[in-house]
Amino acid sequence: MIVESVLTAYLKRKYSKILQFSNLGNIDPPRPQPGKEYLLYVHIPFCEELCPYCSFNRFVLERDLAREYFKALGREIKMYATLGFDFASVYVGGGTPTVLPQEMSILLDSLRKLFHVKEVSLETNPNHLTHETLRLLKDNGVNRLSVGVQSFDDRLLKLMERYHKYGSGAEIRDKLAKIMGMFDTLNIDMIFNFPTQTKSMLDRDVGIVDEMEADQVTFYPLMVSDVTRNDLARRFGPISYLQEKAFYDRIAGTLEKNYTCGTAWCFSRKKTMIDEYIVDYDEYIGTGSGSFGYVNGACFANTFSLTEYIKAVEQQKMPLLARKDFSTTERIQYDFAMKLFGTSLEVAKAEAKFNGEFSKTLWKEISLFRMLGALYNDNGFLRLTRRGQYLWVIMMREFFTGVNNFRDTCRAALKIPEERLH
Repeated sequence: MIVESVLTAYLKRKYSKILQFSNLGNIDPPRPQPGKEYLLYVHIPFCEELCPYCSFNRFVLERDLAREYFKALGREIKMYATLGFDFASVYVGGGTPTVLPQEMSILLDSLRKLFHVKEVSLETNPNHLTHETLRLLKDNGVNRLSVGVQSFDDRLLKLMERYHKYGSGAEIRDKLAKIMGMFDTLNIDMIFNFPTQTKSMLDRDVGIVDEMEADQVTFYPLMVSDVTRNDLARRFGPISYLQEKAFYDRIAGTLEKNYTCGTAWCFSRKKTMIDEYIVDYDEYIGTGSGSFGYVNGACFANTFSLTEYIKAVEQQKMPLLARKDFSTTERIQYDFAMKLFGTSLEVAKAEAKFNGEFSKTLWKEISLFRMLGALYNDNGFLRLTRRGQYLWVIMMREFFTGVNNFRDTCRAALKIPEERLH
C-alpha cells in the first residue's frame, strides 16, 4: 500500500495545482479545427433529490426553471453549430437527464438536425425506466443507456438515500432485466469502497451484474470532494482507501472472464461507448451549467449559476466562466493519463501528435511505471497490467476529485441558496 498511498498524495497535490483556472470572465469560445472529431457533452443539472456523495453540478428539480434551462441549453448548442463544430458522438449526463422526458426528447431531436450524430449515450436513474420515457429515448437515437444503480445492497441503498427513491436492490434488478436488449448498450453504474461495504456485499453486487449478462458495467471508486467528505463520514464512517485495491481486484478478477476493460473501471461484453468519453475523444465541448470542455490544449468551464447561465445564453453570449491553458508538458501528461486509462496507448500516434516530444517528456514516468510492473511495451503500444489498472483507478479518482473540488469552490462563491443544494 506504500506505492498507492504515495501516488494518492502526489496526485492530490498535482491536480490541485493543475486545476487552478487563471482566466476568469470574458472568455472567448473555442474554435474547431477542420476535420477534427469532437464529442459533445450535455449537462442536465437537475435531480428530484440529491445523493449525499455526489459533487457534480446539480440542483433539486424546479420544473419551471428546468424548462427554461432546456431552452437555454438548446440555444447554447446552436452557438457551437454556428462556430462550425460538428459532433458524431453525444454524451448526456447530470444530474438526471430524464427528469423532463419531453424536453429531453425535443433536445435530442434538435441535435440530430444540427449535427451528424451517430451515437448518443445518456444517463438515467431506476425510477425513470418507464415504457414512455424509454420509448422517447429510443426513438430519438439513444444507443447507450447508463443507469445509476451504485449497489444492489439494501443497507447501502438506504445509507445513500436511494432506497426510498428507487426501490430495493431486487426491484432495481427486475427493472434492468426487463429492458435488457432494448438499447445497443445498457450500462450499469456502480460504486465500490463505501466505508460500510464488506467483501460479501461487493461480491454479491458483482455477481448480480455478471449473472444478468449486462452489456456493460462501470465500477467507480468512491470519489469524495473536500466538501462532501465530512458529511459522508457522518453517514458511513471514516473514508479509507485501505480496502480499495482488494475490492478492485475482486471486481476485475470476476468480470475478466466475460468482460474486457474499456477503461480501468469500465467492463464491456462488446466494443461500445464508455462513460469516460475523455478516453476515446482527444477533445470535447461541454454545454450546460457547470460543464467542462477541452479544446486546443485548453480546458473551459461554464458558469455554475443557473440564472447566470440562462441570462448569458438569452443575450447570445457563451456562458463561459473560466479557461485554463495547458503547457505542452501538461498536455502530454494529460494525454498519457487519459489514454492509458483506456488501458493502452499507441506511442507512434502520441509522438506524431506532440512532434516527437512525448517519450522525451515522459521518460521518467514511463520508466517508473514499468519498474512498478504497471506498464509494458507491446509492439509500440504501452499497455496496463492488472496492477497498472488499479494505479490508473487511483490516478483518475484523484483527477475527478480535483474537478469536484473546483466545482465546490465555484458553487460556494455563488452563495447558492441552501434549499437548492439539498
